[in-house]
Amino acid sequence: MKQITFYLDFISPYAYLAFEKLPLALIGHSYSVRYKPVLFVGLLKHHGQRGPAEIAGKRDWTYRQVLWLAQREGVTLQLPATHPFNPLALLRLATACDAQGEPNRYVCETVFRHVWHSGAEATDAARLEKLTRQLSPQRAPDSAEVKAQLKANTDEAIARGAFGVPTFAVDDKLFWGFDALPMLAAYLAGEPWFDANWDAATQVNNGVIRSGPAS
Repeated sequence: MKQITFYLDFISPYAYLAFEKLPLALIGHSYSVRYKPVLFVGLLKHHGQRGPAEIAGKRDWTYRQVLWLAQREGVTLQLPATHPFNPLALLRLATACDAQGEPNRYVCETVFRHVWHSGAEATDAARLEKLTRQLSPQRAPDSAEVKAQLKANTDEAIARGAFGVPTFAVDDKLFWGFDALPMLAAYLAGEPWFDANWDAATQVNNGVIRSGPAS
């Protein structure tokens, strides 16, 4: 049985789509999943990147694409009233629901659907209070321990090479994005392509390295 570590942030519509479709995409394979909330912006800062919603044209495209993908895949998705938003409260709540900071699938599903089903403000105080009562976390979401676990999850993801969400870590390999689910399934199936080709991408020379925005 393969163990998959699913690094996620509830702010990401692609992480939500991947979460919803993961069981069907991997049907027939032997695996277990550890769900680890991470702070997406922490990954972005580490790698010197901007999020897709921070780039004007890419922002519009992202929302159009995820709405189209959702209807194609039969997944309920309504954009929240405000996006991007600060997801810390949601990440800490999910982390607080497990002693090891690894929420189960029910917790992740509940938080994802809180964000992506209603079209409301994801961080509205009254909605957050109701969500907290529903999940009954084991520890206080704003406790130092929970904050430290969320940071540790994020640091772990960075150390393994993650640069975005969703990221699926299996063995020494990372699979990034909703569209990586078929590739992940192929790896779990033991396709020989991975032994012959996985490392080839690292052998390509980098011809241009930019130090900053073009003038």
